[in-house]
Amino acid sequence: MDDVDARLERTIDALLDRRRDGASICPSEAARAVDPEGWRELMPAARDAAGRLAAAGTAEVTQGGEVVDVATARGPVRVRRPR
Repeated sequence: MDDVDARLERTIDALLDRRRDGASICPSEAARAVDPEGWRELMPAARDAAGRLAAAGTAEVTQGGEVVDVATARGPVRVRRPR
């Protein structure tokens, strides 16, 4: 894992910590916070970071309100704290 990956994980954690219980974020919020100019290029890495946090049990990746595996999910996803 490189510095950008670690920064994305920390940023996702920080964004979730600032949200009310049960609220979610879009991985793009973390990508924008890490690199406001090049955030689009960071989107695959942001999704991967969300997947690592989900695998560690500190986050869940959802689509349409249902928990999904970010590696196989197609389209937009959200990230939240486990319920």
